[in-house]
Amino acid sequence: MGVTFVVVARIPRAGIERFQRYEDAVLPLIVEHGGRLERRLRSPAGDVEVHVLSFAEPESLDAYLDDPRRAEHRELLAASGAELELLEVDDIARA
Repeated sequence: MGVTFVVVARIPRAGIERFQRYEDAVLPLIVEHGGRLERRLRSPAGDVEVHVLSFAEPESLDAYLDDPRRAEHRELLAASGAELELLEVDDIARA
C-alpha cells in the first residue's frame, strides 16, 4: 500500500541557490531507500518548493532522513535558511 508525504519548503531568496544544491545532492538518495519522488514543484520565484514523496513504509522515510550521506549536506540546508514542513497525506477518492 505505501505511504505518501508532502514536503513544503519555504526558502528566503538569498538561499535559493544553496537550497537547490542541497536538493540536487540528497534527492537521488530517496530511491536507495525504496522511495520515489512523485512530483517536484517550484513557485515561479523559486522561493517555495513542494515535493510529493512515496515510500513502501514509513520506516523507509526514516532511513532516508537518517542517511549519513544526507547529513553531509546539512550545512547547505542550514545556510539556505529554508523552513521545511513534512506532512503525511492520503489520496482522497474523487466523486
